[in-house]
Formats: sequence, C-alpha cells, structure tokens
Amino acid sequence: MRRRVRFSGCISCLLFPLEAMAKVKASLLCGAVAAFLSSAVLAFVEDLDDTFKDTRVNDIWLVDFYAPWCGYCKKLEPIWQEVGVELKNSGSPVRVGKMDATAYSGMASEFGVRGYPTIKLLKGDLAYNYKGPRTKDDIVEFANRVAGPAVRALPSKQMYEHMMKRHNVLFVYVGGASPLKEKYNDVASELVVYTYFFSASEEVLPESVTLPELPAVVVFKDGTYFTYDEYEDGSLSSWVNRERFQGYLQIDGFTLYELGETGKLVAIAVIDEKDPTEESGRLKTLIQRVAKEYREHFNRDFQFGHMDGNDYINSLIMGEVTVPSVIILNTSNEQYFLPSEPVETMEQLVQFISGVLNGSAQAYGGDGIIQRLKRVAFDARSTIMSVFRSSPLLGCFLFGLPLGVISLMCYGICTAESDDGSDDIDALKREGMTDEEEEEEDERQRVAELEGPEEEEENEEEDVGEKDPEEKKTD
Repeated sequence: MRRRVRFSGCISCLLFPLEAMAKVKASLLCGAVAAFLSSAVLAFVEDLDDTFKDTRVNDIWLVDFYAPWCGYCKKLEPIWQEVGVELKNSGSPVRVGKMDATAYSGMASEFGVRGYPTIKLLKGDLAYNYKGPRTKDDIVEFANRVAGPAVRALPSKQMYEHMMKRHNVLFVYVGGASPLKEKYNDVASELVVYTYFFSASEEVLPESVTLPELPAVVVFKDGTYFTYDEYEDGSLSSWVNRERFQGYLQIDGFTLYELGETGKLVAIAVIDEKDPTEESGRLKTLIQRVAKEYREHFNRDFQFGHMDGNDYINSLIMGEVTVPSVIILNTSNEQYFLPSEPVETMEQLVQFISGVLNGSAQAYGGDGIIQRLKRVAFDARSTIMSVFRSSPLLGCFLFGLPLGVISLMCYGICTAESDDGSDDIDALKREGMTDEEEEEEDERQRVAELEGPEEEEENEEEDVGEKDPEEKKTD
C-alpha cells in the first residue's frame, strides 16, 4: 500500500512539470501566432516617408495623411488596418499606406492636405479625395471604384441586372462614339469619386426602357429612369451631380456635406427613430410623397430626406429644432427655413416648399458678419462644454489656470503702490535751478524734517493745555 502511494506520488510529481511545460509551450505558440498575425496586418499598411513622391508613380495608392496627436486619426487607425487587409486579400491593385503629415509637412502640402485625417487615392497624376463615412466597407468600395476604369462596360442583360441590384443609382451611356460620349467620359473621370459610370448598347437595356434618340445618357434610380436633356438640364456635369442621389434618402452629417456640393436645398423631416411616434411617421411619409409626386416641380432645386435626431441640425443653425419637425437647409449660405405653422397636410408642405423656392418664406441664419461672429462664439462654447463633459479636470486646467494667472496680474496692477509721481514732481522742480538753489532746497527739506516731530509734540501739549473748564474740574 505504501509503495503504491509512493509510486503514485512520484507519478504526480512527474506529471506536474510536464503540464507546466505544455502550458508554457502553448502560451509561447499563441504569442508567436499573435505576433505573426500583427506583423502580417501591419505589412498590409506601409509607412511612407519623403521618398514616396518618386516611388508612387507606377502604383495606385490609398494614403491616410494623419497627425500623431489627432483624436480622429487614432480612431481611424484600426479601421485603416482592416482596409489594408481587405484590399490585399481581395487581390486589389491598390496599395495602402499612411504618412505622418507633421513629420513630412512639405510632402503633405504638395498633395493639398489641409486637415487630419485626409484620405486620398493617388492614381498616376490624379489625386482623389475621399469625403465619405470612415468605415471599412465605404473606404474599400471607394478604392475599388476609383482604381478601376472611369467608365465600365455592361456587355449583357445579366450584367445590367446584377449592377442594378448592387447600386441604387446607375448612370449609363447608350450608343456609339459621339461628342456626348467624350463629355460623358470626362464627367466620369471627374465624378467617379461619388458614383459608378457604365456604358451599354440599347439591346442590353430592358424592353420597358424607351429612349427618344441615341446616343443618350440615362440614370436609373427610384424604380424608374430619367434621360439627360442638354437644353433643359444644362451641362452634363451639373446634371450628374444633381442626380447622383436617390430622390429620398436618410441623411447624416457626411451625406449633408456631399449634398452641399449639388447646389440643392435640402428638405428634411427631423425625427427620432429610437422613439418613433405617429407624428414622426406622418411627416416622413409627407416628405416621401412630395419627393416622388412633385419630382418635376422640385427635383432640380430640392433634395428630400429624413434625419435621426436633432443634434446635428442644432449645431448647424446654432439653435434648437423640435422633434418631429420639418426644416429646409441651404448649405451654400447657411440659411434655413422653418414653416410658420405646423405641417398637417401635403398641401401645406407643398406650399411651404414653394414659398422657399419663390423667396416668400422667411429665411433665418446666413453667412453675414454677425452670423460669423455668432458661429465663432458658438463653436468656442461647444468646444469648452465638450472638454468639460469629457474630462472635467482637464477642462479646469486648460481654462482655469490661464484665467487665474490673468486675474492675479490684474490684481497686482490695480493694487500696486508707486512713488514715481512724487519723484517726477521733484525732478521738475529741480530743473532750471542753480547748484546753490538746489543746496538751499535740500537744506530746507532737512530742517523741515527735523522740525516736524518737535512741532507735533508742541501741538499735542497745546491741545492738552486747552482743555475745557469742565474737563479740568474732572481732573
């Protein structure tokens, strides 16, 4: 029995170091795998320096120009690593890099970098700015779209149907070689950062699509199609820029920024999607109906949509918009329009939009001097409040310390005592005196200083001697 116990104890003693060694090996293996994966991820995003200008010509590059101290740049960093992995694994010809714009400021200024982070796709001599949402899917889609040809061919009906399922808005040139095709190619090279451009023969399109003449440029969206007319729609570039959005869409900060480049006014139903109400649904439905039923009247000048919450709108107008409500924004001059009474019917909404269009509706805001001063004060206040909300101690240090120093300086200036004035008077008196007169003046001052205490004692004695008779009786 004892032998068995001793033997089992020896076995357990032998097994313990073996288990520990196995755990150590497993942890080392996991560490090595993690290090390999992290190095592999980092290899997909290249750190660029000042030699990049000479080496980039033969490749297509997607570059993030960042600043080490920029908070938005730090938020983008993990997303940027995912972008590098996605493009590499998909076989894309786009190489992904990042450059410290503060360390290589000369290089950054050559590429027109004015803020951080700035995302650019560099293709030959062209540089395309990315202005969309900073998500992996949106950035990868932008890179693949811009890196490819500006105009893609649709060789079959199957390809056309496939593209219609993938894209909400589709521009298609139909026909052969023509001056219109040359304009279309130029516009595609300019605006490929926003949308796709395709070309096809008339046989590829559905039979329901009837074109008045060929060649033609057609946009497919909102379940229908619209044909470009040079006489009614103006330049092809302006028409594409206006039509590259759906008639009605959900609007956020990035979308509103892009809508500002179309030159359209933006009619928005401000609602709360987290707490939907009957009023919110009604206003949203009214906006959707106007966008569809009054397209011929308002499509050229208005973009319609809804926005979740009023925070972004409040920051734009430096005020507060109730939820739900309707507002029309003019992003070109920062004006906005509010209905004079609650919108209950579609007729009221159409009347309000028509009033904005013909200039009879009252405009608020603007970009005048007073509004700019208000904007500076509003932005400063918002910045201070955001700092205090995120880090109260940091806010006290950043704003309290300078105010304290300024207060101490003002207090010291106001309470300081100086004899400079009397010294200046004495100096003025001495000017023009001879040496003998100056000596006599000095002697007179010394005598006055010696006689001063004696006169004060005599005055005190006189005061004591001149007591009232009643006081003497009391004594």
